[in-house]
Amino acid sequence: MNLPLTIKLFADGADYESIAALAGESHIKGFTTNPTLMRKAGIVDYRKFAREVLAVVRDKPISFEVFSDDFDEMNHQALEIASWGSNVYVKIPVTNTKREPTLPLIKTLTRQGVKINVTAVMTPEQVAMIADHLDPGVPSCVSVFAGRIADTGRDPLPLMKASLDHLSALPRAELVWASPREVLNVCQADALGCHIITVTTDLLRKLPALGRNLDDFSLETVQMFRADAVAAGFCI
Repeated sequence: MNLPLTIKLFADGADYESIAALAGESHIKGFTTNPTLMRKAGIVDYRKFAREVLAVVRDKPISFEVFSDDFDEMNHQALEIASWGSNVYVKIPVTNTKREPTLPLIKTLTRQGVKINVTAVMTPEQVAMIADHLDPGVPSCVSVFAGRIADTGRDPLPLMKASLDHLSALPRAELVWASPREVLNVCQADALGCHIITVTTDLLRKLPALGRNLDDFSLETVQMFRADAVAAGFCI
């Protein structure tokens, strides 16, 4: 797939077959997953799944998330996950379920050279605080859930721009446009200068429509309606 984009596409999911199929695709630059996606995919053995995925994703970054709510246990899980491969990023939620910030843990882990992906971020203020705790010499990602922000009726673009500004002094930190809803979001994130956007399998299927002729698209839609009406045997 040849796309006129500079932003990096990271496939988001937990289906092994899909990951294996995409691992060799040049337009896919990395992978992300999370406990919710893994549960939906029927994963029951976290470590086994990760090992199987890492056997096919060898030279592209991939994020696996901690799932404890206790900071000491989060730290233990993060170090274990990080040991699975040099291409592994450890996803750390911006807070635990008690709304306690994970900032001290972020600082501790990055100072040990652990590559992290801070997740579930929603505001530029959170990004600013995260930036203050990252090690500038260690690669990191900050995943701002632009799609969920849009779900609240807010325009995510100014928030994403502010987030980029907060990370500008950290050359090894990358801003992730997370939870996109449509191909337009890919174009928006690319134009804004975001480093990475996560894309589900469903969204990946829509990307070939990027920039297509709208008159042709109109005709194709009419043809679809007509074909379905005929196939259904409708009459009035």
